[in-house]
Amino acid sequence: MVQTDTVRSERINLRLSQTAKRRIEQAASVEGKTVSAFIVSSALENAEKTVRRHETIALAREDAMRFFEALSDPPPPNDRLRAALAEHARRVDSR
Repeated sequence: MVQTDTVRSERINLRLSQTAKRRIEQAASVEGKTVSAFIVSSALENAEKTVRRHETIALAREDAMRFFEALSDPPPPNDRLRAALAEHARRVDSR
């Protein structure tokens, strides 16, 4: 579970339907939380799942083996890669 900062200085305002508000209040009550605590914990849980889903790549075994083989024995650079590296060097100031 994600830990929240102890100092709460940021604010998010939102508008929702009366039905949605009542449902959130009911859920918060069932869990013994304030509406704010319920919303924050629910949003953080979803945020973690979303970020994790977008940061993780799952490959089938065969694809994973191809990937690791390419890492350990990469092919020589072709014209497209050389052009991309030249473009990168032109655009990016690496210090």
